[in-house]
Amino acid sequence: MFDVKDKAVIVTGGGGVLCGAVAKDLASRGAKVCIVDYHEESAKRKAEEINEAGGQAWGVKGNVLETEAMKAAFDFAVEKMGCVDVLINGAGGNRKEATTSEQMSFFDIPADAIRSVFDLNFLGTVIPSQIIGKYMCENSGGVILNVSSMNAFRPLTKIAAYSAAKAAVSNFTQWLAVHMCQNYSDNIRVNALAPGFFLTEQNRFLLTEEKTGDLTPRGKTIIDHTPMDRFGDAEDLCGTVLWLVSDASKFVTGIVVPVDGGFSAFSGV
Repeated sequence: MFDVKDKAVIVTGGGGVLCGAVAKDLASRGAKVCIVDYHEESAKRKAEEINEAGGQAWGVKGNVLETEAMKAAFDFAVEKMGCVDVLINGAGGNRKEATTSEQMSFFDIPADAIRSVFDLNFLGTVIPSQIIGKYMCENSGGVILNVSSMNAFRPLTKIAAYSAAKAAVSNFTQWLAVHMCQNYSDNIRVNALAPGFFLTEQNRFLLTEEKTGDLTPRGKTIIDHTPMDRFGDAEDLCGTVLWLVSDASKFVTGIVVPVDGGFSAFSGV
């Protein structure tokens, strides 16, 4: 049931830490992987790493906010892999300019910064889903896996734009799951991951001290409220991804799965 051998997978944001680990794990299990990333060097470097480990992967530049650019990346993926069975919408992230701090009041956050965070996370999920989802409809099947966040369940302080955008991703996941089944094919499934707290380059400035690497007060609070008492490792996502993109979850659609070390279950008391 968990076999993904010869499945053709597109991973947006696959040049990053989390989705790069997911791409590597799927490739190690025999899947063919096309890594789409705004940073072409990162995409190709991750593909090279996978190929050197014995997998099959290709890297290509792709902007998830531009329809024509995503169509070009999709065409490249089909050319290399022959088809597309799975889309993992992993592109996303936050911006320091859209984060409240002692230097940045909520009332002063520029609209452009809010818009860029919302677009990257939400629109950057919608556009690839339109392009590759249409292909899946025409070919009667496929899996779309979005990446939401624990912020969608419990918005965190400081990151209003990111929390709102990920809440939109969760809602869109449910909407698209129903839409695909009712209008096109019940062989198209749409689900999402909701990672808890993983150290990445995008959030490191909030969770660790730049000079010492020690936890910031915010980082310590997160650990104190995570029953497993640690941040997640990128590889901690891989088992859940494998379940959701394989036939092991063939009757599962429209859900958002926390991968959070128990954070969402703990009241703090």
